[in-house]
Amino acid sequence: MHVLRYAVGTDPGLHRATNEDSVHVSDRLLAVADGMGGHAFGEVASNIAVTVLDEVDVDADDPHSALAAATHEIAVRLTDLAEENFDMRGMGTTLTALLWDGEKFAVCHIGDSRCYLVRDGGLTQVTRDHTMVQAMVDDGRMAAEQAAEHPGRSMLMRALQAGSEHDPDLFDQDVRAGDRFLLCSDGLSDVVPAEEIGRLLTADPDRDVTVRSLIDAANAAGGPDNITCLVIDVE
Repeated sequence: MHVLRYAVGTDPGLHRATNEDSVHVSDRLLAVADGMGGHAFGEVASNIAVTVLDEVDVDADDPHSALAAATHEIAVRLTDLAEENFDMRGMGTTLTALLWDGEKFAVCHIGDSRCYLVRDGGLTQVTRDHTMVQAMVDDGRMAAEQAAEHPGRSMLMRALQAGSEHDPDLFDQDVRAGDRFLLCSDGLSDVVPAEEIGRLLTADPDRDVTVRSLIDAANAAGGPDNITCLVIDVE
């Protein structure tokens, strides 16, 4: 049976007073959530997301349904809080989660946090951003290179948000021994090109060193946002 090993790091970046990213790590369920909403409410939203993940039945017969139920519960709790506090109405969070069954991952993704896979030295983006610019790329109205530089590249079309509910992407990801996965917030992927992320993921077998180098690269590129990196090796 394959075994998972992981390392995680998070950093506020160079321009944010608070860190609105949250991480969930357990033997079976690993996730990154990037909160939004200002006035520290993004931190509240992402914390709600990982708190709900603590309650997920990781042995459920249908892991997709278990993850979908979790995203629904996150949206309900965000809405309930926002109804109690007017200032919280705009808060929300992304969520990218991997639920492990010993052979493969069930992936749950909504927003623009990302999952990458390094296999045989090559980097693949496992998730698809739920952003306006990604939709324009998909429609052929914008080149991927333009999207990477677009000032509105973080404008979300889907997220877990108070007062609204959107369905996450749910799918399975095959796993092989030797695979290295990265879950990250857009504080990394918005400023560090995919080629550089791939290089850093393959530069050192030490997961902790890799996490630190990814965070350092984001800060070297300006560190405009919170940065969270969760590196997972399949052994």
